[in-house]
Amino acid sequence: MTRERDPYRIPRAGWEIAPAAGLASIDLNGNQGALTGTEFIGESTVGGMLVYAIYQALLTGLRTEAMRKRGDINRATQIQVIAESVWATTKQGAAVSAVLSVVLLVFPWLGFPLTLVGLVGMGKASLDLVHAFWDGLSDEQRRDLHRAAFDAGVNLSQLLSRSGSASLSA
Repeated sequence: MTRERDPYRIPRAGWEIAPAAGLASIDLNGNQGALTGTEFIGESTVGGMLVYAIYQALLTGLRTEAMRKRGDINRATQIQVIAESVWATTKQGAAVSAVLSVVLLVFPWLGFPLTLVGLVGMGKASLDLVHAFWDGLSDEQRRDLHRAAFDAGVNLSQLLSRSGSASLSA
């Protein structure tokens, strides 16, 4: 898993979140589960859209916060970029979730393999969020984290270098 280091590139939700979005479902009418195929597809699609929207909002928010701290953009621009990014990704999430919900409706036994793939995807998504968070820290904040980790007996540089992101040492 490579890491994009361009501080001006807004990351996009991709394959890593699709299995989780495909399995997400929101009970829209409060009947404790889908009774019809149409209801299942609708509830799964809305759940998937929500998963995509939350993940993209976090990715974009963390990356644009770093840009805002550097003075590259202001708060209004940050909010606009987040909203546009989330809207575009939510449309993608609707399509992916609708397709996966139809597949799961026809082949319900695929739920288990999709869950396993989803665990791998959530691992990558978590790394992407950690990297976006790390990129948003100032040099002073990074040094403070390295010091605190060292005091706790953890070599943060070694942990971060495994994922290709070590940039400062204590």
